[in-house]
Amino acid sequence: MDMTNWAQILKSSNQDILNWAAEQPWAHAMHQCMQDKEWHAEGDVWTHTKMVYAETEMLKGFSELTREDQLKLLFTALLHDIGKPATTRVDPDTGRTRSPKHSHIGASMARIVLRDLACDLPMRESIVNLIRYHGRPPYLLENESPELAVIKLSPLLSNRLLYYFVLADSRGRITTDLTRHEDTLDLWRDLALEHDCYEKAFAFANDQARLLLFRDELSSLHYVPHAEYKCSVTLMSGLPGSGKDTWLAKNKPEMPVVSLDGIREELDVTATDNQGQVVQSARERCREHLRAKRDFAFNATNLTQQMRKRWIDLFIDYGARVEIVYIEPPLSTILKQNKERENNVPERVIHRLLEKLEVPTLAEAHAVTIVG
Repeated sequence: MDMTNWAQILKSSNQDILNWAAEQPWAHAMHQCMQDKEWHAEGDVWTHTKMVYAETEMLKGFSELTREDQLKLLFTALLHDIGKPATTRVDPDTGRTRSPKHSHIGASMARIVLRDLACDLPMRESIVNLIRYHGRPPYLLENESPELAVIKLSPLLSNRLLYYFVLADSRGRITTDLTRHEDTLDLWRDLALEHDCYEKAFAFANDQARLLLFRDELSSLHYVPHAEYKCSVTLMSGLPGSGKDTWLAKNKPEMPVVSLDGIREELDVTATDNQGQVVQSARERCREHLRAKRDFAFNATNLTQQMRKRWIDLFIDYGARVEIVYIEPPLSTILKQNKERENNVPERVIHRLLEKLEVPTLAEAHAVTIVG
């Protein structure tokens, strides 16, 4: 069945979606990928995927969900193990089959699949985050503070949908793995209900409290940290040609900007040259604003959490409030706008950057604005 965009998906039955998925290259790769017999006696990854998909539809309460939430669960089922073919290895010491970091790799792969379907950005990222974190609930009791594990995910996804999915994932397999015992999964649900973050994000005392929790610096959930900042930094994030300069000119025209592209131009350094001098100059200019307690914007691609963290750590060390503004128009718009730039980036590079892209979340900053 030809389903080339999200509009067609929305009109399709669950069976039609499964039939379409079975014909995709990523499904064929999953069919060829065998799993550990103790965890997955049913065999290959695609067989498990189909079992999980069926269990998802049979979940108590599934029929009461909105169609949007149903599709979030169904596409999480289809794509939750898409990263296994790329990560599956046989441990030479034990002979056991492992797939380390398959959830992290799978989240990035799922983002590309959903983007190619023109799935709207909030829907896409909801599915991506469910995939990224679907392995957490079964190991809840291994956390020193189980309630914090549940609370920390609530700004990133729906704990209700996560609980529903891990139930389907647990039931859609043949295993003796006791870590999948449903009592542990039910505890995840119960803790989320207890802390009022089952269907919404936990009510942190303030943005600073939330950020300190994600930075492992919050001593107690009841602690209300001081939230008076010395300045505000707007960190821009987005692919080349996404419109970051345009957004700043329209929304913060008076704000000074530290721009990596601008510094490269000043220093006559290309994007493929060594960036050490560019980064050093950018950090010093940021420090000048921070020392002066002056609001400013930092403009660069900032496509991964690791890249953003290096800058955010600097800003927070000076007592700044940090907001990330992520820009993502349709890919066709990005490619067109990039070609119109004086120093445009080769299209192949943009596609390579797309594979690394991690959309910012509230785990990283005091605030996140997503512009689609």
